[in-house]
Amino acid sequence: MKRAPFSIAIVGADGRMGAAVALAAAAAGVSVVAKLTRATRPAQRERALRACACAIDFSAPAASVALAADAARLRRPAVIGTTGFTPAQDRRIRAFSRRTALLVAPNMSPGLNVLARLAALAAEALSDFDVDIVDVHHRRKRDAPSGSARLLAAAVAGVRGGRRPAISSLRAGDVVGDHSVLLAGPGERLELAHRAQSRDIFARGAIRAARWLCARRPGLYTMNDVLGL
Repeated sequence: MKRAPFSIAIVGADGRMGAAVALAAAAAGVSVVAKLTRATRPAQRERALRACACAIDFSAPAASVALAADAARLRRPAVIGTTGFTPAQDRRIRAFSRRTALLVAPNMSPGLNVLARLAALAAEALSDFDVDIVDVHHRRKRDAPSGSARLLAAAVAGVRGGRRPAISSLRAGDVVGDHSVLLAGPGERLELAHRAQSRDIFARGAIRAARWLCARRPGLYTMNDVLGL
C-alpha cells in the first residue's frame, strides 16, 4: 500500500519565503494541503491545520503568535521562521509550546546554525579576543539586527558571561543574508562567515525541521535540536 506523502500547511504563503517553501516542498515530494495568507478566514485556517502533519510559518510576529495559539489548541506541531518577536511574544509562544511541539528558529539554514556553534567555541577558546558581528541583508529587511545576528550574539554571550558582542547591520540591494563573526586579538584575527546564496536553503531547512518535529513531544525546539548540536 502506497504511503501518503508528508503534508504541510504554509502560513505566510504570499511572501517570498512562503513561495520558496512551496517550491522546496514540490521538489521534496511533500504535499502542501493549504497556503494561508492574511486573507485566509479562521474556519479555513482551522481546517488546514487539522489536515496537515505540520505547519510551516514565515509571516509576521503577531500572525506567528496567533498560529502558535491555534497549533496549541489543535495539538498540531508548527515550525516558525518569523523574526522580530518582542519579549512578551516570546513568552506567549513558550507558553503555547507546553501543549504542542513548536520549533522557533530565526534562521533555518544548517550552515548558519553550525556557524553559531563555531562562534561560541572560538569565543570561549579565545577569551581575550574582541568579538564583533556583521549582518548584511537586502534593503527590504525590516529588523536590524536580524534574528540570525542575534542568534550569533547569543551564542557568544553564552560563553562570555552574558556579554553580547557588537553587531553592525547593513541593508543593501538584494543580499539574501551574509553573516560574519570577527574575533581579533594581539597580532592575529579569526573570521567566521556564512553566506546564503538563495532562500532555498531556508525553505529546505524548514521542511527538514517539520519532518523532525512531528515525532516530538510538546516543547520548544530549535534548529540545534534538529541538527543534534
